[in-house]
Amino acid sequence: MNILLIGSGGREHAFAWKLSQSKLCNKLFIAPGNAGTALCGTNLPVAVNDFELLASACTSNQVDMILVGPEEPLVKGIYDFFKNNEATKHIAVIGPSKAAAQLEGSKAFAKAFMKRHNIPTAAYGEFTAENYAAGVEYLKGHSLPVVLKADGLASGKGVLICKSNLEALSEFELMLHQLKFGDAGKKVVVEEFLNGIELSIFVLTDGENYLLLPEAKDYKRIGEGDTGLNTGGMGAVSPLPFVDEAFLQKVKEIIIEPTIAGLKKDQLEYKGFIFFGLMNDNGEPKVIEYNCRMGDPETEVVIPRIKNDLVELLIATTQQKLHEITIDTDNRSVAAVVAVSGGYPGDFKTGIPVLGLDNEVFQSSLMFHSATKIKKDEVVTTGGRVLVVTSFGNTISEAAEHSNYMLEQLYFEGIYFRSDIGYEFE
Repeated sequence: MNILLIGSGGREHAFAWKLSQSKLCNKLFIAPGNAGTALCGTNLPVAVNDFELLASACTSNQVDMILVGPEEPLVKGIYDFFKNNEATKHIAVIGPSKAAAQLEGSKAFAKAFMKRHNIPTAAYGEFTAENYAAGVEYLKGHSLPVVLKADGLASGKGVLICKSNLEALSEFELMLHQLKFGDAGKKVVVEEFLNGIELSIFVLTDGENYLLLPEAKDYKRIGEGDTGLNTGGMGAVSPLPFVDEAFLQKVKEIIIEPTIAGLKKDQLEYKGFIFFGLMNDNGEPKVIEYNCRMGDPETEVVIPRIKNDLVELLIATTQQKLHEITIDTDNRSVAAVVAVSGGYPGDFKTGIPVLGLDNEVFQSSLMFHSATKIKKDEVVTTGGRVLVVTSFGNTISEAAEHSNYMLEQLYFEGIYFRSDIGYEFE
């Protein structure tokens, strides 16, 4: 079959790498892709939210299946667009409907969903400019620290952890009255702060059944020791030593299965990946957030651990036959380390040549491109998170050390990466 993969980051390169290995994949197209995905298939110069042009590309290239990588086209309704279009309704779309994608598109929607289906999460309140005064009173008496979340998509920057009531009140005012996060912050969710260890759990669901995929932990802060500003992700590791069968069984029973059942009960069409951002509080899991797609850079450690043919899994998803499949997982440890542009997550340069990619040493690791393109026969940077190196090892620290060594063989002006990914598991 011919497959269109939508997106241009490290997640999409990891998907493209895996899809291209399948005997069931005839032609692979990536829109818009990057310099790395060009090694796995054919890049198409189409933006992820240009549904009309994507539909035209599907028709001209006889596409049978679409895998949507990023969240924005899902939240904007790409699934509904293709299903309601006579020329494209036959194409299988891996991703939720617009209504179901509100699990990620609206924090308030997700919290109400969890409350309705008795899924453990932090206590919360939601406020807009209309009930601003009530929000002020709510914050004045709230325990500390307190979490403020912009309701909509804010490119991973809409979550604030405030350590004083004064800070919380100031940020609350900036979000609702000054529109600090634009339209995404016109509604603010105020949550209690959860203690524990964060982790990411992933499933692939066909709307009835689900497959539990390998878990992961990512590292958001720019600085070593988890210091400094939040980023889109500086690295990830899998599997996690503290995730045992007892904990996973609890996650299945009180979080995953009620979520799948809730989607069905609420008549929310969902065939695709669900990302559960969890907090492990002394063995008790609680949901921090839902994402309606795979994470980045978590995909770069999860997908390499899956031995199954990914296209077979996706076909089973479209046919509601996931209950007939068993996931086969590589038990080795995996660590992904992200190389970013100098100045990221603040201001940074683009168009900088990347040197050393042809070094034969990389044959012992996986190199995924996140923000690159080919310009005049050389690879140049196009964004903040540029490359991801994924390595296997007997332990997380061994895998991380290998990824660090690989990145030391690369160079572009201002290159930076954290050398402590997985530090707490040494």
